Amino acid sequence: MNVFQWAVIALVLSFFVATAAAVGAPTPRLRNILAGVAAMALGVSGTATGVAALTGDTTILLLATPLPGMTLSWHATALGGFFAAVSGVVVVICALYGIGYAHGPAASRTGWSAFAAFGLGMQLVPLAGDVVTFLIAWEVMAIGSSVLVLSDHAHRPGVRKAGLWYAVMTHLSFLLLAAGLGIAAASAGSTSFYAIATTPPTGEVAALAFVLALVGFATKAGAVPVHIWLPRAHPEAPSHVSALMSAVMVKMGIYGAMLLTTRLFPNGPSWWALLVLGLGIPSALYGILQASVASDLKRLLAYSTTENVGLILIALAIAMLTRPTRPGISAVALIAVFLLVVSHAAFKTTLFLAAGSILHGTGERDLDRMGGLAVRMPVTAIALAVGSLGAAALPATSGFVAEWSLLQSLIHADSRTDRLTTAILPFVMGVVALTAGLALLTFTKAFGIATLARPRTANAAAAHEGSRSMRLAMLLAAAGVVAVGVIPGVLVRAISPVLPEVARPTAYSAGLVLPGAQASLDPTALALLALAVTLPLVTTGWLLARRVPRQQVAMGWGCGGVRTSPRMQYTATSYAEPLVRIFDDALAPTRDVRVTHAEESRFTVRAMAYSQRVVDVVEARGYAPVVRALTRLGDRGRSLQNGSIHRYLASSFGALLLVLLGVLG
Repeated sequence: MNVFQWAVIALVLSFFVATAAAVGAPTPRLRNILAGVAAMALGVSGTATGVAALTGDTTILLLATPLPGMTLSWHATALGGFFAAVSGVVVVICALYGIGYAHGPAASRTGWSAFAAFGLGMQLVPLAGDVVTFLIAWEVMAIGSSVLVLSDHAHRPGVRKAGLWYAVMTHLSFLLLAAGLGIAAASAGSTSFYAIATTPPTGEVAALAFVLALVGFATKAGAVPVHIWLPRAHPEAPSHVSALMSAVMVKMGIYGAMLLTTRLFPNGPSWWALLVLGLGIPSALYGILQASVASDLKRLLAYSTTENVGLILIALAIAMLTRPTRPGISAVALIAVFLLVVSHAAFKTTLFLAAGSILHGTGERDLDRMGGLAVRMPVTAIALAVGSLGAAALPATSGFVAEWSLLQSLIHADSRTDRLTTAILPFVMGVVALTAGLALLTFTKAFGIATLARPRTANAAAAHEGSRSMRLAMLLAAAGVVAVGVIPGVLVRAISPVLPEVARPTAYSAGLVLPGAQASLDPTALALLALAVTLPLVTTGWLLARRVPRQQVAMGWGCGGVRTSPRMQYTATSYAEPLVRIFDDALAPTRDVRVTHAEESRFTVRAMAYSQRVVDVVEARGYAPVVRALTRLGDRGRSLQNGSIHRYLASSFGALLLVLLGVLG
C-alpha cells in the first residue's frame, strides 16, 4: 500500500476515533479535548491524502459493498488532492479552536460526532472516483453540517428556520447533482468519473447534464440566486462550524464546477462559460453589497462569502472562454481560481473564528453594540485586522495576490479572434473593481466599528479574550493569510501538478510569476516597503502618545458633556447609510422614525428612534411568493385527509394506474 491508501484509511479511522471520543467522554471538558484532538488528526490525515494526490500519486482505492455490483472508489487526482489538502488544514484549525470554544449543544456527544462526520464528508468529496461514492460523501457532509446548524435550536427559535432553509437547499443541491451526474453516467455506461471523462455525453444530453450539475454545485457554493441558505445558516451555526462551512464546504461547490469544466466536460460550448459568468457576476456584486450594509458580523461574513464565490466563478468563466484561443491566459485565470480558493479559505477562517471569539467574549454579534475591543481583546483584534486586510485585498495579504492574478487574466484576455470575450471584458473588469471598492468599505466598517473607539454597551466594556486554543487557532489562520500574501510562489509551486503545463513554474520564486500574461509580482518587496514606510510613523505616534495622559475632557461649551461619549461615535448602520441611499433600489430598505413628544408641548421632542431594515431582495421577491403558494397548496391538500377509506383507496388506485401507464408508455 502507498501513502495515498494509508492516508485514506487513516482518515476513516480518525473519524471513528473522534466519534468514539465524543460518545465515550464523561464530561464536556474532556470531550472537547479528546474529540477535538481526534478531529485534528482527521484533518491531518485529509491533508496528507491531498498532498499525496498532488505529488503525482494516481492510486485508486476500492471498497467492496454488500450490494451486488456496487463498489466505492477513491481516486488520487491533482484537482481533488488540492481541495482535500485545503479542507484538511482548515479542519485542523477549526478543531483546535473548538477545543476551547465549543460549549452547550456544540460540545455534546451529538455535536462532536456531527463535526467529525462533517469533516470526513468534506475531505472525501474531492477524492471520490465515481458518482455513487461522490454522492454518498456529499450526503455525509450535508447531514453533518445540518445537525451542527441546528445545534442551538432549543434555545433560539431563529435556528430552526435557518436549519429548515439549509436542509431544503442542500437536498435540492443533492437532487440536482444526482440528476446531472446520473445522466452523464448513463450516457457513458459507467458511474466512474474516468469513464465519463473518456466518453462524455454530447449535444443536448451533455447540455442538460452540465446545467443540472452546475446549478447543484452553485447551490452548495452559495451563488446568487441560490444563496439564500448561506446568510441564514452561517450566523446560527457555532463559529468554528461557520468557519468550516464558509472556508471549505462552499468550496466543494467550486470543486464540482471545476470537475465539470476541466475534467468531465472540458470542451463545452462558449455559452457554458457565459452561464458560469452569469452566476459569478451577480454573486460578487449582490454579495458584497449586502455585506456592506449588514450590521450582524456573522451575517456580513456570510454575504462576503457569496461575493468571494462570485469572484472565483468569474475567474473560472474567463478560463473557459479563453481556453480555445488564449491557452496561456486561460492558465492564468486558473491560477487565479486556485489562489482565490486558498485565499478565501485563509481569511474567512480567520474572520469567522475572530467573530466567534467576539461572541464568546461579549455575547454580541451586532456591530452597533461593540466598540473598544482592541484594548480588551488584542489577539482577536489582530486576527480580525489581518482577516479584514485579506478580505479587502490589500497588499501583503492573500486576497491581494489572488485578485491581482484575476485582474491580470482580465487585462490580457483581449483577443481579436474572440469578439465575445473582448466585448464582455470591460464590463467584467468594472464589476471586479466595484466589488473591490465595496469590500474595502465593508471590512473597514467591520474592523473599525468593532474594535476601535469606546465600548457602546456594558457587554463590550466587559469583553475578555478566549482560551489559549482559540487564540492559537486564530493566529495560525491569520499567519496563513500573510504567508500566502508574502510568498505566493511557494504555494503555486506546490500546486503546480494541478495547473496546465503552460502555467507551471520552471524556476523557484517566492513571488508570483504568470508566464501566460508576462507578468510578475514580488509581494515580499511590497511588504518590506510598506513596513519601512509605516513602522517609523507608528513608532513615532506611539512614543508621542505615551507622553499624553489618557483622560476624559469635559467640554464647557458642551454643558459638561464628555468628549468621548459613545453616542458621538459612528455605528455600523450610520457608516453604511450613504451606500444604502445610493443602492436604494437594489436593497429596498425599510426605514422607521419614531418621535416622542413631551407631554407639555407637541413642539418639544423628548426622544427620537431611527430603525432601518435591509432584507434579502432575492428571497423576498423570488422565494417568498413561491413558499406562500406552496403553503396554500399544502393547506388545500389537507382536505383530502377527511377520514374516508373509500377516498384513500380511490387515490391509491389512481396513482397505481398512472404509474402503470408511465411504465407501459
